[in-house]
Amino acid sequence: MGGFLVNLRDPMGIPFHPLVFQILMVLTFALHIMFVNFVVGGTIFALWGRFSSNPYARGISKAFARANTVNMSIAIVLGVAPLLFVQVIYDPLWYNANNMSAVWALVFLVVIAVAFTCAYLFYLSKSDEGGNPIWAVVSLIALVIAGVIIHAISVQMLHPEKWSSWIFANGKVNLSGSGLYGFKLSRFLHFMVPSVALAGVYMMLYAWYFNEREDRDKAYIEWVGSFGAKVALYASLVQAVVGFWWLLSLPKGINFIYNPFFLIGALIALAFIGWLFYAVKDPVKNGLKTTVFAFIAIFAMAFAREALRGGYLSKFGYSILTYKVNYSVGSTLLFFITFIMGLVVVSYLLLLAFYSGRNPDEKSPLRLSNLDGLAKIATVLPVLWFIVVVALGIVISLKNKALF
Repeated sequence: MGGFLVNLRDPMGIPFHPLVFQILMVLTFALHIMFVNFVVGGTIFALWGRFSSNPYARGISKAFARANTVNMSIAIVLGVAPLLFVQVIYDPLWYNANNMSAVWALVFLVVIAVAFTCAYLFYLSKSDEGGNPIWAVVSLIALVIAGVIIHAISVQMLHPEKWSSWIFANGKVNLSGSGLYGFKLSRFLHFMVPSVALAGVYMMLYAWYFNEREDRDKAYIEWVGSFGAKVALYASLVQAVVGFWWLLSLPKGINFIYNPFFLIGALIALAFIGWLFYAVKDPVKNGLKTTVFAFIAIFAMAFAREALRGGYLSKFGYSILTYKVNYSVGSTLLFFITFIMGLVVVSYLLLLAFYSGRNPDEKSPLRLSNLDGLAKIATVLPVLWFIVVVALGIVISLKNKALF
C-alpha cells in the first residue's frame, strides 16, 4: 500500500521541505477552523436570540447576524490555504478521497454558497425583532451539511485500505463519485461542539471590544460578557467529554494517547478550561486574553490532529518526509514575500477597523492618524508585488521561449 501511494505522488515533487508546508498547513487550518466555529456557533446563537424574549439576547442575535457575514468570508478565504497545503503533501490520499465522493465535493461548494447567501439575507432582512429566521435556519443546515461532507472526505483519505471495498461493494462498481463513505460521529462532534464554545468566546471578545464605547449600554455589555463566558465554559466541558469519547474510538495500534503532540494539546486544552473558570469572574476584562488563549488551544490541538493523521498513515509506510523535493528557492521566496506582504496589508485593515469601531480617545496608544504611514505601505506593496510578478512572468516566458 505504501508503494502504491508513493507512486501516486506528483512525479515533479515539491519545491521545498515538506515540514514547511506541514507547519503552514496546521497554522492556517487553526485560523480557518476558529472562524468556522465563530460562524456555526454564531448562527446558532443568532437563531436563539431571535426567538428569545430577552432584549439583550435579541441584541446579540443582531450582532451575530452582522458578524457572521464577515466571519464566513474570512473562514472561506482562510480555508483555501490549508486545502492547498494538503493537496501538496497528501495529494494521492486527498485526490482519491475526493474522486470517490466527487458529487459531494461539488455539493460542498453549493452548500457553502447557500450558507453564505442566506447569512447575508438573514442580516439584510433585519427588523425590530431581528432578521427573518428562515434564512438563518437554511444557513445553519447548509453549514452542517458542508461539515458532514468535508468530515467524511477527510476520514476517507485516512483509510486507503478501504477504498476498494467502498468502490466495489455488493458485487457492483461505483465510479460515479456519488458515494460518501467515511463518517465518525465522535470525530464530527469533536469539530462541531467547539462552535458553541467559540461563540461564547466571541461574545466575551465582543463585550471587551465595546466596553470602552460611551454610547453602549454597560448593562448589556456586562450581560453579553457574562453569558458568553458561561457558554464557553460549559461547552468546553462538554467538548472535553466528546474529545475523550473520540480518543477511545481511535485504533489501539496508533497509541495516540502516548503521542507527545496529543499530550501537549490536551494539557493546553485543560489549561484553557481552567482559565475559563477564572475568566468567568470578570469576562469583559478577560475577553481578549480568552480569545488568544482559545487560539493557542486550537493551534495545539491542530498539531495533535496532524500527528494523528501521521499515525494513521504510518501503518501504510506513507510519510510526507519521504516526498521527493526539487528545491525551488525563487518560487519559495516569492511565496514568503507574498505572505509577509499580505500580513502587512491585512494588519492595516484590521487596525483601521479596530480603532474606527473603538472610537479611541487621546489615551489610546494608536490613533487613526498614526496609521497613515502603514496605509501608504499597505497601498504601495501590492503595486510593487504586481510589478515583480509580471516582470518574473515575462522573463521566465522569454527564457522558455513561451511568448514566440
